[in-house]
Amino acid sequence: MNVNRPIKLYNSLTHSKDVFTTHEEGKCGMYTCGPTVYHFAHIGNLRSYIMEDVLEKYLRYYGYDVKRVMNITDVGHLASDADTGEDKMLKGAKRENKSVMEIAKFYTDAFFSDCAKLNIKTPDVVEPATNLIPEYIEMITKLIDTGYAYLAGGNVYFDTSKLDKYYVFNDQAEEDLEVGVREDVFEDENKKNKADFVLWFTKSKFEDQALKWDSPWGVGYPGWHIECSAISIKHIGEFLDLHCGGIDNAFPHHTNEIAQSESYLGHSWCNQWMHVLHLNDESGKMSKSNGEFLTVSLLEEKGYDPIVYRFFCLLSHYRKTLTFSFEALDNAKLAYDKLIQKIAELDVNEADALDEGAMEQLRMRFNNSMCNDLNTSMAITALYDVLKAKTNDKTKKYLLEEFDKVLSINLIEASDKLKAEIAQAKAQEDAKLTPEIKALIEERTMAKKEKNFARADEIRDELLAKGITLKDTPQGVEVIWN
Repeated sequence: MNVNRPIKLYNSLTHSKDVFTTHEEGKCGMYTCGPTVYHFAHIGNLRSYIMEDVLEKYLRYYGYDVKRVMNITDVGHLASDADTGEDKMLKGAKRENKSVMEIAKFYTDAFFSDCAKLNIKTPDVVEPATNLIPEYIEMITKLIDTGYAYLAGGNVYFDTSKLDKYYVFNDQAEEDLEVGVREDVFEDENKKNKADFVLWFTKSKFEDQALKWDSPWGVGYPGWHIECSAISIKHIGEFLDLHCGGIDNAFPHHTNEIAQSESYLGHSWCNQWMHVLHLNDESGKMSKSNGEFLTVSLLEEKGYDPIVYRFFCLLSHYRKTLTFSFEALDNAKLAYDKLIQKIAELDVNEADALDEGAMEQLRMRFNNSMCNDLNTSMAITALYDVLKAKTNDKTKKYLLEEFDKVLSINLIEASDKLKAEIAQAKAQEDAKLTPEIKALIEERTMAKKEKNFARADEIRDELLAKGITLKDTPQGVEVIWN
């Protein structure tokens, strides 16, 4: 697809909409932070994956050869991003009386099952964190050798004081961002600086840590942040074009990724950062411990097609906080159903030629929306522009199918299914029409043509008594069974 305008994306690193460029022309190395697989993903988590999926698919539509890599955090993520609190994987194992790896396998499968229901494409590379222990050790060793990391109390820490600028995603004062300063948070006294973070644990307050490996610094396990850096560098290389994730990952996780990656590589690492804002419920930020646990399965139990939730997310810009309620989801369902109904009403004549002029104009509207910081709500509007366009229905359906390769809301599949259901229902109703009833309908039609409205009304009332309502439409008489 040759789009005659550049993609502009808001860059969290520069705080501005930047023209999207890549290190190698025509290719894009894309990294997205994956789930910590200790529980089901809630729909707030999945908003980020939906928007990242749309971005990946649009980059491919635009013409990029995309390689997308995602990690699976199956070790080393503590409950607090400040490297404190209970280990999430261990917490899941205790909750369900299973091993950590059993928990990881079960919830990894559940995550990808949810993704499939939401039409989220599986990344080209999915790497569990436990697969790359040698790579973490090699990376940490170099950081120690070059003075960016130090050993203290049995653990290896990254020394943030060695950086010219650590807080790269914001302009707040350093003391406002320090972790470990609240009374309810365990403060690690081994750190030289409060912002330092753990690269490798051999000592922590959890002596029953389930997964441990040998290392030059003793038996232990990697810190959470080192995983994404090593996985990205292994599969994409020294230059990353695009890094995505939820806004809650910007600090400290992505901040720490930049610190350790650039210190390890000796040069800038990733120039474009995309962060998706939170999905809140009406009481505040959605989480696994706050109120009703909203999962894809729960939506299905309540009668919602997961694609309606994807549509709901696309109606809002990814950089705006989105508030979820079932009333809002019902409104999205109503809009989605009407859209599918309109598409089902298209009457495609395969003998028609595709209208190239109309397609050029309609593609421009779609691309203008998507190139403008992934404005999916305006891209949805572009679908209605297609339906209202003065062109043949074959062209309309062709474009809707093309655009849905990016939006992935089952436009053609759902409309074809609805059309088939309507046809089947009509066939079933037609089968109930006896010769007597058909004769009466035909007689009424003739009576109206002859302006014998009294007889036409008599027949209408006679059929109504039999449970049949006749509705006159421009396409002819519609028979409705009461």
